[in-house]
Amino acid sequence: MRRYLALDVGDRRIGLAVGGEGGGIARPLRTLTRHALAADVTAIGELARKEEVTVLLIGLPLTLRGDEGPQAARVRRFADALAPLGLPLEFADERFTTTEAQIQGAADVDAGAAAILLEDHLRARRA
Repeated sequence: MRRYLALDVGDRRIGLAVGGEGGGIARPLRTLTRHALAADVTAIGELARKEEVTVLLIGLPLTLRGDEGPQAARVRRFADALAPLGLPLEFADERFTTTEAQIQGAADVDAGAAAILLEDHLRARRA
């Protein structure tokens, strides 16, 4: 059974959530303030080991038309830097997850957005 670490990657912060296929519910973890790429990768790797995840799910910020723009390219470059962790990468459309987290009143909006991303992904996999 897959256990996911979802990442809502921004230029200054990365929202993190964890969950698995069994329950279909994601748990927001925290928001990682970005520093240097190597430190960010190390922190994600440590969290992935601690949470025993088997897949990294990365939110892809598509344009309103569903195309990949400059921000999506930055996220893909960040995802490339995660390759040494040895975990499979999956991407999912993360449009509107931050807005939804705000509407739901998430205490940590970035981690809440990552949880919504993961729940949407798990729901789509079940369908």
